[in-house]
Amino acid sequence: MGVVVRNRPSITPEQADTLASMGVATVHEAQGRVGLFLPPITPIQQDRAIAGSAVTVLAQPGDNWMLHVAVEQCRPGDVLVVACTTENTDGMFGDLLATSLMARGVVGLVIDAGVRDSAELRRMGFPVWAKAVHARGTVKATLGSVNVPVVIGGQLVKAGDAIVADDDGVVVVPHASVERAIAASRKRVLNEEAKRERLAAGELGLDIYEMRPRLAEAGLRYVDDLPNE
Repeated sequence: MGVVVRNRPSITPEQADTLASMGVATVHEAQGRVGLFLPPITPIQQDRAIAGSAVTVLAQPGDNWMLHVAVEQCRPGDVLVVACTTENTDGMFGDLLATSLMARGVVGLVIDAGVRDSAELRRMGFPVWAKAVHARGTVKATLGSVNVPVVIGGQLVKAGDAIVADDDGVVVVPHASVERAIAASRKRVLNEEAKRERLAAGELGLDIYEMRPRLAEAGLRYVDDLPNE
């Protein structure tokens, strides 16, 4: 504890825009159904989709000192990702820290703790995905670390990994896998568009996905009426 790592990789703005447009569900499925953050980390707003490079924070419960330290390490397009050393729901983040992050070009926050000033955060247009909304304040007393590997939402996040977040939640893409995830996501989107056209034309998912043989093998039967008791 007590270290700030200055050097880290970043994804490009073009990669971030592409991942944000693909969305959490598509990216999660496309990269092999991995990387998805577990509830209760959820958005405090709706209709926002972001992607960017992770700046990670390992903070002490009820102490937001290292969030202030992390602001200095943020660059335009980053996402601040805050984990805690133990379970916590205190309001570690509010409108003042959001103002500071917005001045640095940070596109959003993902935090495994609480936030407050939630209405003001929405008015400011600063997107947040949090474990809780809680008015209890915090102290600035104990060191943590910045840009070290953290575990949040059941996932390992390293500084520079891609974070994608929208109404469906949050997913992490390892930095080395970003281009593969984008290629797989594009392929999935094209496949889904073709299926959507067939479904809109009245074709059934039972036939598109060739479910009937497997359903029959599993023992599904069709009867005209329920048998008499």
